[in-house]
Amino acid sequence: MNAPLSRRPTQSAPVSLFDHPDFDGHEQVMHGFDAATGLRTVIAIHDTRLGPALGGCRMWAYANDAEAETDALRLSRGMTYKNALAGLDLGGGKAVIIGDARTQKTPELLRAFGRQVDRLGGRYITAEDVGMTCADMDIIANETAHVRGTSANGFGDPSPYTALGVFTGIKAAVAHRFGSDDLTARTVCVQGLGHVGMTVARHLHEAGARLLVADIHTPSVEKAVSEFSATVVAADRAHAAVADVFAPCALGAGLNDASIPELGAPIVAGAANNQLAEARHGTMLRARGVLYAPDYAINAGGVISIALARPGGDDSAARAKVLAIGSTLMDIFQRADALDLSTQDVADQIARERLDGR
Repeated sequence: MNAPLSRRPTQSAPVSLFDHPDFDGHEQVMHGFDAATGLRTVIAIHDTRLGPALGGCRMWAYANDAEAETDALRLSRGMTYKNALAGLDLGGGKAVIIGDARTQKTPELLRAFGRQVDRLGGRYITAEDVGMTCADMDIIANETAHVRGTSANGFGDPSPYTALGVFTGIKAAVAHRFGSDDLTARTVCVQGLGHVGMTVARHLHEAGARLLVADIHTPSVEKAVSEFSATVVAADRAHAAVADVFAPCALGAGLNDASIPELGAPIVAGAANNQLAEARHGTMLRARGVLYAPDYAINAGGVISIALARPGGDDSAARAKVLAIGSTLMDIFQRADALDLSTQDVADQIARERLDGR
C-alpha cells in the first residue's frame, strides 16, 4: 500500500491554500466535517477538463490537518496526469479522511463521507484507496451515485490491476535499459509488500527474477521469503540495495536529495504514488543515469480498472489497457532520450498535451 507521501516539516503558522507549495491551480478544495460521526475530510478537485475528477479516498491517521491537505493536493494533481496519460476521459481528484481506519472507521462515518461527495454534484467520483475497501464503497454508495469500485459496478479490489501494470512497466524499463524484457536472473528490490507490492513480487518471481524485499511488517516479509525465496533487506536501506531494478511500492517522496545518490539500481520502477519528493528530482535521476518510470504512468492499472469496470465482470478491455502501460512507458523513455529530458518532464508534457487538446 502507499502510505501518505508528505513528509515535509509542519509549518509554524497557517498558510493560505493559494500559497500552499502544492497548490497547482486546483479548481476546488473542500474541507468537510460531520459532528455526529467525527468525520474530517479534505476533497481536492484538481482539473476537470477531460471529465469528472476520479480519484480514490484514503483514510489515514495524519499527524495534523496540514499533512492531510498536502496529501490531497499532491495526490489529486497526480490523478489528473495519471488519467490523462492513461487515455481516460476523466479529470483528477482525491479525498482523504483523517483518522485511523482500523479503529475509527464506522458505517456512519462512511455514509457521512458519501454525503460530502454527493454535495459536489458529480464533479468528483470517489473510489477505494489506502484504508478503504470495496465493502466501504458499498456503504458510501448508499449516499451517493458518484462512487466506483463497489460490488455492483466494479471488478473488486483494484490492486491486482495496479500490480499488473507495474509488472508490465518494469519489463518495459528493463527492455529499454538492457535490450530485452527477459527478467530471468534479473534482481529486483521490492520495497513495500502491501496488496500491490506483494502481487508485483509474485509476478516477478514467476517471471524468474531474483527478489530482494523490504517491509516494516514482518509477516509480509516472511511470506515473501517463504513463497518467493526472497532475500530480506532493511526497509530504510532498500533504495541502496544492489539490484537491476528498485521498485518502491510503499511510501511516497522516497526519491530525494539523500536517497538518489545512494541508489543501488539503474532503474526505478514501482507502485508508490508521488515518488519524487520534488519535481527537480526527476532531472537529478537522469543526471545520475537512472531510468525512472514516472509513478503516475506505471501505477495507473487500478484507476483503469475502476474507470472501465462494467456490470457483468468482463475485464478484457481493462486488462488490455493496463498492458498498454508498457507501450506508454517505452514512448516516454524514447522521447526523453531524444529530447535529453527527464522521463518525468516528458510524461508531464504528454499529459498536458492531452489536457490542452493537442
